[in-house]
Amino acid sequence: MNRLIFLGTGDAMGVPRVYCDCPVCMEARTTGANVRLRSSVLIESETEDFMIDCGPDWRRQLELRGLRFIPTILVTHAHFDHIGGLPEWADACRWTGNRGRLFAPQEVIDTILRQFSWLSGNLDLIPVDQGVQLGGWNIRGWRVNHGKNGYAYAYRLEKDGFSWAYCSDSIGLNEAEILPLHNLNLLVLGTSFYHEEAEYATRSVYDMLEAQELVGKLKPGSTVFTHMSHNVDITRNYGLLEGISLAHTGMNLPLE
Repeated sequence: MNRLIFLGTGDAMGVPRVYCDCPVCMEARTTGANVRLRSSVLIESETEDFMIDCGPDWRRQLELRGLRFIPTILVTHAHFDHIGGLPEWADACRWTGNRGRLFAPQEVIDTILRQFSWLSGNLDLIPVDQGVQLGGWNIRGWRVNHGKNGYAYAYRLEKDGFSWAYCSDSIGLNEAEILPLHNLNLLVLGTSFYHEEAEYATRSVYDMLEAQELVGKLKPGSTVFTHMSHNVDITRNYGLLEGISLAHTGMNLPLE
């Protein structure tokens, strides 16, 4: 069975914020519904399991799943909340005697190696600019606007007539960037806030109201919002469009 499992659903800082006593952070410290590690997902399939992104919570995410190793990771972009776990992964490869396979666009690989030049000792870093197949999924990525933070990549995955996309870090997508998001069974989209009031030029990820407009145009079969800050309380009903849900740690969805 092909399944999508949310290992992390938080923004760059996670939830709770260590310095914050807001209601969402306090709930995360008590009942814990809003505890959010940095965003990443695990794709399980009959032939191969792989992750998308490897943030600083990578070790904790694997421990929570009872996993001791993951051989393959696909990376969206080279920001710390998406690659901060790479040194730990490489160390796990060293200790277990396995070479990991890191897949990313060449420009992302180049940036990663400028930060962690020694990773190639334990990882194969493989460009995906022409597409790649993992776990039977045909995968292609494309650059998306990440606002003041530059760019990230989104991925469209197709297999046995099922199409879904993972677009965790984007805002204000133009028509060319939106085009691969049409005709999806499932869209996973990053939305840091319900309504973000900061000046638009300073922002880097959609808020839920903006994302809902995009979803209304795209009309995917279903949508899951992820990459959420401590502004978002997943125990609250935000009255979003039918078919939109909020991700939580351990949430898993069939991909078929």
